[in-house]
Amino acid sequence: MKIILAVDSSAASEVAIQAVAARPWPAGSTVEVLTVVEPWEIPALLEGQNRSAMEMLQRAFHDLRARGIETTSKLLSGEPKAVIIDRASETHADLVVMGSRGVSGLSKFLLGSVTAAVARFAPCSVEIVRPAVRDEDHPTAIRVLLATDGSECSEVATRSIAERPWPAGSEVHILSVVELSVPLFRIPYPPYFDSHAMEELRAQAMQRTEEVVMAAEKIITDAGLTETATVAVPSATPKELILEEAQRWGADIIVMGSHGRRGINRFLLGSVSEAVAAHAHCSVEIIRN
Repeated sequence: MKIILAVDSSAASEVAIQAVAARPWPAGSTVEVLTVVEPWEIPALLEGQNRSAMEMLQRAFHDLRARGIETTSKLLSGEPKAVIIDRASETHADLVVMGSRGVSGLSKFLLGSVTAAVARFAPCSVEIVRPAVRDEDHPTAIRVLLATDGSECSEVATRSIAERPWPAGSEVHILSVVELSVPLFRIPYPPYFDSHAMEELRAQAMQRTEEVVMAAEKIITDAGLTETATVAVPSATPKELILEEAQRWGADIIVMGSHGRRGINRFLLGSVSEAVAAHAHCSVEIIRN
């Protein structure tokens, strides 16, 4: 994998650095530690900013190299969100990793500004890292919540999990939300349907969701990973159900595809994925093909 680790001088970036350093990656993976400084016309400000950026780069570079990860560093100037997105495209990166929040100021990494823009517009997958609460018995294990709707993009997310190495003791929990809609029109079922028709629609929706879960389970178990699964009946919005399940299960990271099936409960970047990334208690990874 080609990974860009975008950092600033914040505590959130330190968390992202440690997360990348601690996680096993596929053989031959490389990490580019990238920091972006905004050009200042006042020399003293520019000098101080560049000095802080170089210190952060060097610290991250040595931390990752000490873990045996092939690492390079890059200091660029410009608008952070544009530079990160352009750099990901230029280097054909597979994944951009960022902290969820950064330092105050014009160039802060703050969800809703730089982080949100990168999550939405990057040409590759994006992970927003938050601190994890580790199990004392399995301090390196990662609890991965896979939110899937059976779409092509959700399958890409599932295979992304299956194709990567994970620390011993890691688990994958598969979540899919029942979508109560009319298959032909992808709209909520009309209120004038009689009770028999309503029950039939519910049964069909449940069957579709169970098939989605079974397909994801096969991919995950074939990869030798431990998995569990939950089918959620929509008592709330998909965003709320994903966040609640992540909290209940104690997920370290939520993984979802960037787009999903069209429909009233779609997993679509700009709605569910973006909302989950903004409000999750844990890390969130948005997968693109």
